[in-house]
Amino acid sequence: MFNIFRRRTETRSIGLDALLALGGAPTAAGVSIGTDSAMRSPPVRCAVKIMGDTLASLTPHLYRRLPDGGRERATDHPLYPLLTDCANGWTPASEFRLVMQTALALHGNSFAWVGRDGAGQVIELIPLDSRTVSVEVDSATMEPRYVVTTSNGQRREYSRRDILHIRDVGSSLYKGDSPVQMGREAIGLGIVLEQHAAGLFGRGARPSGVLKYPKQLTDDLLVRLRKSFEGFYKGGDNAGRVAILEDGVTFEPHQLSSVDAQFLEMRKFQLQEIARIWRIPAHLMGDLERTTHNNAEEMGAQFLSYCLMPILKLWQDAIRITCLTPDERREYYVEFLVDDLARADLAARFTAYSQAINAGVLSPNEVRAMENRGPYEGGEVFTRPVNTAAVKDAAQ
Repeated sequence: MFNIFRRRTETRSIGLDALLALGGAPTAAGVSIGTDSAMRSPPVRCAVKIMGDTLASLTPHLYRRLPDGGRERATDHPLYPLLTDCANGWTPASEFRLVMQTALALHGNSFAWVGRDGAGQVIELIPLDSRTVSVEVDSATMEPRYVVTTSNGQRREYSRRDILHIRDVGSSLYKGDSPVQMGREAIGLGIVLEQHAAGLFGRGARPSGVLKYPKQLTDDLLVRLRKSFEGFYKGGDNAGRVAILEDGVTFEPHQLSSVDAQFLEMRKFQLQEIARIWRIPAHLMGDLERTTHNNAEEMGAQFLSYCLMPILKLWQDAIRITCLTPDERREYYVEFLVDDLARADLAARFTAYSQAINAGVLSPNEVRAMENRGPYEGGEVFTRPVNTAAVKDAAQ
């Protein structure tokens, strides 16, 4: 493998963005939120996993434009196996997309080093930790340059040609903002509500109360009374046990406040609030309260159109501009195959196939190829809606 750290080095400290990502930024809810702590929140992990798994299941293909306006897969290009098979010697292409999209969802940026051979052809793509990469601007050319900070604090600089950079929306011209940092208040409140629920059930799913004693309590008696009462009656295993109090001690439970009574609804709202950060439909996050048979398909289409397609476009453009030369970009382009998203719905898929065959858009053999089935004799004939006649016989 080529040495990916082949440029000049100098020693500096990690930037503020990396420190925030590692340690987390404080929130009004009282917890610090960073990418590591946010991933321990079930809604956040679910949202990131949905996007990462979806990108991992969709394969980008390199296409060659044909003179007649058609296209074909450029399987003979060195970039093609990197996108569809293995990104490098130890990383499958699907895992590469999973790692890169996870970084994009958490940090707003994902980076990969582009390895080339002596002829300048791309031969490997190696993901980089987004927390160790900073983007700077060349004051003369206005091109971005990338500085990678190693574990020992050294900084190594790369040009735009050497780094595949996929960026999300952000206030900077050259770098995306972390969705976790931008939405850390919503994530922090969700974590606090989860801790409140865990603490409530840890205390037997009932509010705390007051032990009343008619006499004056010494320090030793206070400690013994608290330890004895909590040891016998605290926790889910002790729920429902009969309390035995002595020497005039009484227990007065506190009533549920409005916050305690509504925390389940608050947790549902926070799940929806976190889903908004990544524009993911709530039903994909497990919230099926407003999901019906009529709108589930429409919400799935919205996920593809308004959440997934913009991300796929960012992937396609980044790969095209970094991994292809200007001359190659006139002939080749990258496009994700999103047909796999409809594979779970057998009826809808075959209805679309039937309509495409009847309209002369696809031939039966092309459909069979899409279903990984072999062709049959005569299946290459295109038909038209009028009596399903062959296109070549339509004039007769």
